[in-house]
Amino acid sequence: MEQSWRRAKAAFAAIALPPLTWLLLFFLIPLAVIWAYSFGENTGPVTIDLTGTFANYLRAIEPIYLEIFWKSILIAGLTTMLCLVIGFPVALAIAFASPRTKTWLLMLIMLPFWTNLLIRTFALVAVLRENGYVNFALEWLWNNASWAMTLAGFQPLGEFEPLKLLYNNAAVVVGLVYVHLPFMVLPLYSALDRMDRSLMEASLDLGAGHLRTILLVVVPLAAPGIASGVLITFIPALGAYLTPDLLGGTDSQMIANVIERQFKRANDWPFGAALSFLLMYLTFIAIAIQTTLQRRADRRGA
Repeated sequence: MEQSWRRAKAAFAAIALPPLTWLLLFFLIPLAVIWAYSFGENTGPVTIDLTGTFANYLRAIEPIYLEIFWKSILIAGLTTMLCLVIGFPVALAIAFASPRTKTWLLMLIMLPFWTNLLIRTFALVAVLRENGYVNFALEWLWNNASWAMTLAGFQPLGEFEPLKLLYNNAAVVVGLVYVHLPFMVLPLYSALDRMDRSLMEASLDLGAGHLRTILLVVVPLAAPGIASGVLITFIPALGAYLTPDLLGGTDSQMIANVIERQFKRANDWPFGAALSFLLMYLTFIAIAIQTTLQRRADRRGA
């Protein structure tokens, strides 16, 4: 028995060694290097002296950067809330669909992952720009309404002014919701699909309406899926770089765009590393809060 256990441990070590080596070489060691840079100073164009200074972190908490952090948190929080509001009915519809329809709906949800994020974002630019599809449709409706008013003897509408839907905070939120919605729908569907539906039937039989049943029965049962969806939507949205860069204007940049400029344009790697790890610390805090809430919910359920 002891010999077989030793063989099992050896087999487990042989299987685990390649991924652990990959994780060490290409994730943990580079992460440790960037963390060390956050305590360094630029001493030349391409040299960094690891002095152990906290000046980069003190600079990162200056009001101008705290404002960008706070704006990033607000945009990520709004994105997460919109994804939850939109994604919950979608996940509920998928969970209660027939098996064949469920397969097609899940495929449609995962279909965006088959296309590169850059291509999807440029497609959104084509939809939202001044001569894009949204403004084209609005102009068509405007012109037809003006024509109908002329026929009815009323003063026609003036010339249509295209809406400025790009290069602002609203465009960033729309883009982030578009990109991260599947991350909310899939964990919600997973939780709702495992739900005991007899509890819903009992609630309806006892006189509760559909809305009350959803709020008081379905939502608490789907709480683990909601927590997971919120976490895996909020964290990527907080660190989003490409979407704010392409859809946002100069006043719509998030903290990831500031970090990119420090590494690529300002060549201030120590400060960029400090900002990166502050963002990572916020991520750890979000994970810790989600874990704590999940443990409390499990204790109450027990």
